[in-house]
Amino acid sequence: MHITRRVVPFAELGREDIPVVGGKNASLGEMITHLASAGVRVPHGFATTADAYRELLAAHDLHGRIEQQIVRLRDGAALGDVGAAIRSMIMAEPLPAELRAEVVDAYERLANEQDRKNPDVAVRSSATAEDLPEASFAGQQETFLNVCGAARLLECCHRCYASLFTDRAIDYRERMGFDHLTVALSIGVQTMVRSDLAGAGVIFTLDPESGFAGVVVVSAAWGLGETVVSGRVDPDEYTVFRPSLRNPALDPVIDMRIGAKRQKAVYDESGLTRIVDSTVAERASRVLSPADVRRLATWAVAVEEHYGCPMDLEWAKDGVTGELALVQARPETVQSRRRVTTLRRCRLTGAPGRSLVEGIAVGEAIGAGPAVVLDSPVQLDRFPVGGVLVTGITDPDWEPLMKRAAAIVTDHGGRTSHAAIVSRELGVPAVVGAGRATEVLHDGAHVTVSCAEGARGHVYDGLLSYEERETDLAGLPATRTRVMLNLADPSAAFRWWRLPADGVGLARLEFIVAHQVKIHPMALLHPDRLDRHDRHLVERLTEEYLDRSQYFVDGLAFGVARIAASRWPDPVVVRTSDFKTNEYARLLGGQPFEPTEANPMIGWRGASRYYGRGYREGFALECRALRRVREEMGLTNVIVMIPFCRTVEEADRVLDCMAEQGLRRGEHGLKVYVMAEIPSNIILAEEFAERFDGFSIGSNDLTQLTLGVDRDSELLAPVFDETNPAVTRSVRSLVARAHAVDRPVGLCGQRPSDDPSFTEFLVEAGIDSISVAPDSFAGVKQHVATAESRTGGTELAEPGQRPRGHR
Repeated sequence: MHITRRVVPFAELGREDIPVVGGKNASLGEMITHLASAGVRVPHGFATTADAYRELLAAHDLHGRIEQQIVRLRDGAALGDVGAAIRSMIMAEPLPAELRAEVVDAYERLANEQDRKNPDVAVRSSATAEDLPEASFAGQQETFLNVCGAARLLECCHRCYASLFTDRAIDYRERMGFDHLTVALSIGVQTMVRSDLAGAGVIFTLDPESGFAGVVVVSAAWGLGETVVSGRVDPDEYTVFRPSLRNPALDPVIDMRIGAKRQKAVYDESGLTRIVDSTVAERASRVLSPADVRRLATWAVAVEEHYGCPMDLEWAKDGVTGELALVQARPETVQSRRRVTTLRRCRLTGAPGRSLVEGIAVGEAIGAGPAVVLDSPVQLDRFPVGGVLVTGITDPDWEPLMKRAAAIVTDHGGRTSHAAIVSRELGVPAVVGAGRATEVLHDGAHVTVSCAEGARGHVYDGLLSYEERETDLAGLPATRTRVMLNLADPSAAFRWWRLPADGVGLARLEFIVAHQVKIHPMALLHPDRLDRHDRHLVERLTEEYLDRSQYFVDGLAFGVARIAASRWPDPVVVRTSDFKTNEYARLLGGQPFEPTEANPMIGWRGASRYYGRGYREGFALECRALRRVREEMGLTNVIVMIPFCRTVEEADRVLDCMAEQGLRRGEHGLKVYVMAEIPSNIILAEEFAERFDGFSIGSNDLTQLTLGVDRDSELLAPVFDETNPAVTRSVRSLVARAHAVDRPVGLCGQRPSDDPSFTEFLVEAGIDSISVAPDSFAGVKQHVATAESRTGGTELAEPGQRPRGHR
């Protein structure tokens, strides 16, 4: 056969060369050629061509012999037997002499360019159907790191050729309809980045779970990147808000999680690599500096813009030079192929009880079945269809089993691990990095795996009932009345980005405090008032911080930022903390700072705390977090809302406290709303409107205080009714009087979700917005459209503007 070229330098390649050198190598050449001007650094190297691979197959009739094995597979032979036979055949035949000579010559030229003898290189496989937008062969073939010397290089090249027929690769091509002998293999030989002395990881240019495109997600671990890709470690994760990335004055990192990083891959003295334990200091520290994260995210966006599609990239940092580099780039192939106009959601329909284990949720779905606890892959017929696979870590050998599983649980790994990637491809829910799943879960016991509750996945005892829903978002009507979301859990915020909501009408700060921060803010400021037990727990949670109050600010800021980013640039109304004293006391370290009240519901809560001596310092931390989100991260769509403000004098005092912390109404576009949940807010509507930019009706408290009914009383439950004329007249009065002074009015509560007639009343009254739980959004949107068609509705107004149609 005629061979055009057997070896080509990366610098001479581009993405049009996928048929010649495969997607991985073509992408490296494309970035070197076209993105160096954008500052993107890619290590140089060379690639063998598809012709060189075909020359190998033709030389020893390997083509025909492989074809016979594929026929055996389709006739029922075991996948493992067929794969092993093909790989053995390829390894038994020598590489063609011309190919060996050209590879050695290219390697020597690379050594001369670096002025080094036997430079260490990475040897990676690149299939000619790999890294296409419609399919991904990533991880199916072999990769070898720290390869030194011509002899070792040729050996690794030979093993790469054989790895085109790993069991996973054969199975994937069968499923995807690729012809095994049409797909060829190229080998990329790339200068090593000494990340064994620093760190490496993966970048997605969208959120890999939800497909939300407003962020870049960077994962990082110490040492070579193979531990991240394989799932051996739980890496750090940095979420970068793309709009803020463009402004060098802003901090675009809106969330950061420090992973355990218990192991790392390093160079082995005898060649290649080995796994060692990371140090205690490494486990607790961040792999990347803020400048590193920003640079990687900037490069990732540049690559995505060049390719015109979401990307999945690998990066490495050189521990000798301190330089960053991109070492791989491929199109993201899971989320980018989902239908944007359809929202599929699962939810548990019963109380689940305490979770047996938890970890990182992958897949936003629920699966249930008998636990099958394994430490190595078994024969396919020994794994029951619909079983829950429980193991320490997966690799390509596990994939035939993973395809049969109802759900997957692993002890180790992060969102870029093998288990996570394959689970997304298969549409199977997975909980990765669960820690002790193989010890806690018992073989044969029925369990339910839920990845439908936010970023944390849970494994529950028993077979729990759940439901699946699909919503056609394209069919939802447009409305003049804003329909917004109530969001509390930052980890779940990105799940709802596809909903055509008009923003967030209520984001509750106390949820973030209770579930992410977990510590009473005054306990961080005055640890001397804690008992020994609580002080120890506080120290453990905040051990990374010299200034423990910064722990509270960071946790709050990251939580608010995720919610605000999910709806950017639409308004996100964030209510400052509204715990009752008994709820504050349940926070870690809360007891010494909270009085015992006979009726906390109408006690020291809301606005009265913010200027009070016992919590003023805590409110200052809340203000610092909100200011950081708006002014440092750039999420100026955040509107601050004050709850349970009894008097106008109280309003003045709270606004003064905010101003002392740099949150001044009107500065940098800051708007401040007030909850309308006390009769005084209605009676003195004009006075409150002078101090606030808008109102949000809290229907539960307004009903409770208007009717004098304890909303938690079972005896008085029949009396508690938001449609009572005393309540509805208050709503009408507030809307009319607020609109008269150009103040918008919204309502956040459950009643519109349950009662279409109440929705119709709100629309007829001229409410500007209705805020509901995400699960109720589609139904309420339909109810609002129906009500508007009956009542004529009102023209939608911008916040702070008088709606057209009101007199």
